[in-house]
Amino acid sequence: MSARAQRKKIAQKLKNPRLMKIHFHTFRHWKATMEYHKTKDLLHVKQLLGHKNVNNTMLYTQLIHFEGDEYHVKVAKTLEEVKELLAAGFEYVKDHDGFSVFRKRK
Repeated sequence: MSARAQRKKIAQKLKNPRLMKIHFHTFRHWKATMEYHKTKDLLHVKQLLGHKNVNNTMLYTQLIHFEGDEYHVKVAKTLEEVKELLAAGFEYVKDHDGFSVFRKRK
């Protein structure tokens, strides 16, 4: 069964004709957009998608604003805690009163 036939069958079963608009490249656009939103690194997204030219990557990456961004916030007091937070995917925000502040999307 072709991908188109499968989409049609699922769209009819779920009574959602919008599912017919989903294509392989829809997932590439979504992944590129989410990865750029997470990392803010267009060159990383370029490499992830396997593009030779960053202009092609820019076509896939949708610059969107997410309302209600929520973060987990952690404070590191020692270099060891900084290493642990970075390894866990937290991003550095700033130093304040001798402490380092990190955040990670919920």
